[in-house]
Amino acid sequence: MLLTILRNDRGGQIMLSVLLATLIAVPLLNLLVPAGNPLHVPTYLVTLMGKYLTYALLAIAVDLVWGYLGILSLGHGAFFALGGYAMGMYLMRQIGDRGVYGNPDLPDFMVFLNWKELPWFWYGFDMFWFAMIMVILVPGVLAFLFGWLAFRSRVTGVYLSIMTQALTYALLLAFFRNEMGFGGNNGLTDFKDILGFSLQADGTRIALFIASGIAVIAGYLLCRYIINSKLGRVVVAIRDAESRTRFVGYKVENYKVWVFTVSAMLAGIAGALYVPQVGIINPGEFSPLNSIEIVIWVAIGGRATLYGAVLGAILVNYSKTVFTGLMPESWLFMLGALFVLVTLYLPQGLAGIVNQFKARRSSKQVTA
Repeated sequence: MLLTILRNDRGGQIMLSVLLATLIAVPLLNLLVPAGNPLHVPTYLVTLMGKYLTYALLAIAVDLVWGYLGILSLGHGAFFALGGYAMGMYLMRQIGDRGVYGNPDLPDFMVFLNWKELPWFWYGFDMFWFAMIMVILVPGVLAFLFGWLAFRSRVTGVYLSIMTQALTYALLLAFFRNEMGFGGNNGLTDFKDILGFSLQADGTRIALFIASGIAVIAGYLLCRYIINSKLGRVVVAIRDAESRTRFVGYKVENYKVWVFTVSAMLAGIAGALYVPQVGIINPGEFSPLNSIEIVIWVAIGGRATLYGAVLGAILVNYSKTVFTGLMPESWLFMLGALFVLVTLYLPQGLAGIVNQFKARRSSKQVTA
């Protein structure tokens, strides 16, 4: 089954092999190698790599709808943030009376705002399984409703991109309001533990890192399975010739809604893994600029490759970590310049370099 999914996907095979090796090596180098040893991987670096992996899963979700379905979504940051808020609500309920105000039922921000009782939409988030269902269900339902309305109205192209951006901006404004019950401008933070394990413990950080890596692998295999299936062939046909595909008799809208919903669920899972590792979720995650940046990751890595999306997300965010420290005021200009250069000289992204090399080698072998 696995070999069938990864057949003719050399780039994906290499990426998954490197990722598996990293998931094994990093915990060992953190736990078994002494801190003074040059090979020791500090815990903060484990957390940083875990964050990069959540971004990689988010990039895969965007590449599924943009690279293979042809929908340029500028609102996937919203699904990412909704998954993060669902996890944040669970983590807030786990604090109990250990908060600043010592209230066993209400989070600190609700006590500060003089809330008298827990809102109904917070019920159930004291249970991990319920929170995980919401991580998937909330982004999925929103994507389904949005897609059902937009795709059945045959909104396409730049108009659809603007609508997705408007969606995430509307959620940004809503979550900024204190009366919404999600922490307002400050969001949710000061988390203590998850499933009874302290979030500050090295073991918990490593477990979250491994969980993020497994999620990337599972998300990649799921998307690759979809693309290799009959459904995937129809999806690519919609991207390349939507009118012709509709004329043949396929319900184009149903395929679009289905893939868009799956992509949103993957983004929600990425957000849920992101929050316990960074320790905060606030309305800033809904910013339209974040969604645009995700598209840049995919474009730089290589659209319609999936493994290129992983490469782009990790490379860009690693560069961001480095250069925001060296030249914080110039980082955005550098990111923009990188995007322009890739668009002009590498239209297929970094993954396109590999494809061009393979094409040249094949042509030389045929000539010989």
